[in-house]
Amino acid sequence: MRPVWMVLALAACGPSPEPEEPPPLAVSATTPRGPVRDFVYTTIDGRTVSTQGYQGRMTVVALVAAYDTASQAQTRFLQSVFHRHTPRINVLLLVLEPPAHAPLVEAYRSSLGLSFDVALADADTTAGKGPFPGLHHVPSLVLLDREGHEVWRNLGLVEADALHDTIARHDPRAR
Repeated sequence: MRPVWMVLALAACGPSPEPEEPPPLAVSATTPRGPVRDFVYTTIDGRTVSTQGYQGRMTVVALVAAYDTASQAQTRFLQSVFHRHTPRINVLLLVLEPPAHAPLVEAYRSSLGLSFDVALADADTTAGKGPFPGLHHVPSLVLLDREGHEVWRNLGLVEADALHDTIARHDPRAR
């Protein structure tokens, strides 16, 4: 038999609290239609990509690093979304690596068989001070509307179906 004080102490504790749900893997937010995210980058194969060149289509900009496994998974999901929405969207894989890593990034692009634009970010973008302020984490995603305004951003991995739903929510033509 338990002592009375133990029974009272256990009764005072009450039922166990419900376990909390684990935090989400990613943090995303729909942003108010803000200013145009004005950028110009040179792709790994030497072409120039820019806000102006991408206008007229929704654009997904993914900030990644070649050494990061979550970035590699994000890149695979982007490839799936790109094929599902071609030619209605643009995708830019923006690699946050120094210029000296260009051969590594080219090997990354080639080995994954990517069919969308891949570019090295400049120093300001890599530091989170460039056209996508605050984004220096990998993987991160930004969705730009047809005129280049940021309408959504995400810190962390987004699977292909969730990214498709996000694009469709912001662009009825993408359904």
